[in-house]
Amino acid sequence: MPSVGVKLYSVFFKFLLKHRLQNRIQSSGDDSSSDPFGVTTRPEESVAAPNPLFTDGVATKDIHIDPLTSLTVRIFLPESALTPLESTTGNYSESRRNSYGCTGSSSPEAIGLGSSEGYRGYAPSSSSGGSFRKLPVMLQFHGGGWVSGSNDSVANDFFCRRMAKHCDIIVLAVGYRLAPENRYPAAYEDGFKVLKWLGKQANLAECNKSMGNSRRVGGEVKKSEVNKHIVDAFGASMVEPWLATHADPSRCVLLGMSCGANIADYVARKAIEAGQNLDPVKVVAQVLMYPFFIGSVPTQSEIKQANSYFYDKSMCILAWKLFLPEEEFSLDHPAANPLVPGRGPPLKFMPPTLTIVAEHDYMRDRAIAYSEELRKVNVDAPVLEYKDAVHEFATLDMLLRSPQAQACAEDIAIWVKKYISLRGHEFSY
Repeated sequence: MPSVGVKLYSVFFKFLLKHRLQNRIQSSGDDSSSDPFGVTTRPEESVAAPNPLFTDGVATKDIHIDPLTSLTVRIFLPESALTPLESTTGNYSESRRNSYGCTGSSSPEAIGLGSSEGYRGYAPSSSSGGSFRKLPVMLQFHGGGWVSGSNDSVANDFFCRRMAKHCDIIVLAVGYRLAPENRYPAAYEDGFKVLKWLGKQANLAECNKSMGNSRRVGGEVKKSEVNKHIVDAFGASMVEPWLATHADPSRCVLLGMSCGANIADYVARKAIEAGQNLDPVKVVAQVLMYPFFIGSVPTQSEIKQANSYFYDKSMCILAWKLFLPEEEFSLDHPAANPLVPGRGPPLKFMPPTLTIVAEHDYMRDRAIAYSEELRKVNVDAPVLEYKDAVHEFATLDMLLRSPQAQACAEDIAIWVKKYISLRGHEFSY
């Protein structure tokens, strides 16, 4: 059974959550609550500021990627990305230049390493013959029952830093729009929009690189051309330097917790439908942590755990009422129930899927049933169940540093590395 502390915290959590959900339901009746721009965090949320310094082995920055909505991403770049592929004699920093192609001082401060401004991103000059590691990318979707949580919350920031270091991966934490200001399918569309943005960034980086190479053909680069790069209508660079320098989008992993797992599963399906239109982005695996699945016909866990810890039956139904449009509300909505028929594309095309479930989770059995359906069509879809665990046991603020949360992060890293390791560096678990 969960500890006394977890039980007490669950009572407090459910009391606050129920109060907030009921307030959201009352406010959602007002037309003024609908806002296409949307919100990605709540005033009561404790947020962590971005930190471009590698103070704990991971640098972070925030990017607002859609001018028409509040959609944002927080990039988590592990310090291991700075390791050169080929070691050179002497100080290899002498051959570095920033990601816009500007050759200049080789000091750490000039390139953004250890400076007060933080890391800016760079790439080695072509004359050095070396390059820096390209890391796989993980799109992470936070939980919060559709109406709360954020990609920059203290708890989510801690979890993403842990994932970046454990998996040796660049994490993009998605700040999708919350309900009821933006109901379904806003959060789902935001998730897929970030995946397309990642592909666009890869293509822009390649174009930028091609432009730089073409200017070098037949002679030296003119001083007036050094700072040329792809810009938008306001003159700002469209190329994100951290991703241009260090990201390998052909090894992309989706990870979602709670309702974020539903978004991850949707994004995986849309990626299958998009096919080569997403090139060079390829979703190679997904991790569903205690997904927020539900249905009209109750499972055994939904019967036995109806009054479970944190998210019980009444809380889940309230959350879905706030997320789904009133005219579409159904517990068998395709966004809610992964087992309804006619939910394309065929499961056999889904990427390898690791499902994390907790013993004392109201939604446990439906997540397990979905994983079983995936295995029936030969998709690698293991289930890891954690005893005496509750919903969001690995991501709740008070449980983040527990041994069980740490073990879960390590288990995820072991499985994910099967699909993101370069050929010749794979290992089994």
